[in-house]
Amino acid sequence: MAVTAGICVANIYYNQPLLKAMALTFQTTEKQIGFSAVLTQVGYGLGLFFLVPLGDKMDKKKLILLLQGALVVLLTGIAFSPSLPLLYMCSALLGLLGVAAQVILPMAAGLDPVNRGRNVGIVFTGVISGVLLARVFSGFIAQWFSWRFVYGMAAVMVSGVMLITRYRFPSVQPAFQGSYASLIRSTAYQLKRFTMLQRTALLGALTFGMFCSFWTTLTFHLSNAPFHYRPDTIGLFGLLAVGGALLAPVFGKLADKRNPALSQACALGLMILSIIAMKLLPYSVASLAVSVVVLDIGVQAMMVTNATSIYTLDASSHSRINTAYMTIYFMGGAVGTFSGLQCWQLGGWSMVTWQLLAWCVIALFVVVTGVAKEKKWSLSSIQSR
Repeated sequence: MAVTAGICVANIYYNQPLLKAMALTFQTTEKQIGFSAVLTQVGYGLGLFFLVPLGDKMDKKKLILLLQGALVVLLTGIAFSPSLPLLYMCSALLGLLGVAAQVILPMAAGLDPVNRGRNVGIVFTGVISGVLLARVFSGFIAQWFSWRFVYGMAAVMVSGVMLITRYRFPSVQPAFQGSYASLIRSTAYQLKRFTMLQRTALLGALTFGMFCSFWTTLTFHLSNAPFHYRPDTIGLFGLLAVGGALLAPVFGKLADKRNPALSQACALGLMILSIIAMKLLPYSVASLAVSVVVLDIGVQAMMVTNATSIYTLDASSHSRINTAYMTIYFMGGAVGTFSGLQCWQLGGWSMVTWQLLAWCVIALFVVVTGVAKEKKWSLSSIQSR
């Protein structure tokens, strides 16, 4: 499941180290080609809301296979895309139909309730490794062949994991018997139903918005003076961050046993420290390398803690709860990508790092106010007794 989820989700992030090369191919600006990444994120958010809930209504295995088949077609379309408008369309659809990993996560969460955090952490390792290694893979392939070759190879890899899904994944019978319309209404209702889900989704959106803003603009920062790095070198920074992803199962086990708010606050502390280092030493390769590792450890800790927390809610609604959370989460990523592009255009790396700090400070405020509300609620409950 971890391998399959990683290969499926990687397709959303191949374009980040390739933006400069793609801009040259289509003879357009960095800002305009950057919108292909924004459209992919927006499409992913819509796919999460409208497609992932089907995991509660139909066999999850069948749904994953259908989504993987669509991915193969769209990846091939991007590989042969002759124009920027067609690239935009395929990018949006790639996001919309590239949500198989988010069907796999609730499937893994339901396998063993006792070790839910550990299982989610293992699959999250695959997901985040896919996100990060996508940059390494696409950077190297684009440098030695072309960015189009990246998407052709991706189509072949997704075809390969379709075989894993077909022969190794369990069939999971649906728990929801209503209509599709009622399923979508029920998905939205999960946010109203669980206050903890609202807060966790907002926290996830802020964290992932910062994460996407950082990785999108880092490509431009490293490809300009004084670095002038090639796509394969830029991709290596994704390899540095994989170390944080390998710690995901550890964070999952801690989330099973400890207070999630403490883990969230510590994760944000790591993110803030890494961004301050990048701001103070913007042209130091060593500082950037260490900051990438520390930032990613913080992001992984936050992601796994959040995921483990929401899967403690109603088990019969896991796909819908996951959808409500991940839709807001990836919409945050789309906003973060857009925000990063705007800040890069207006003030370069300095303005980018200021807005990264703003994302983290707001997220820390959400954690602190959430803890305060929980304590107030607990105190009022004791007094009423």
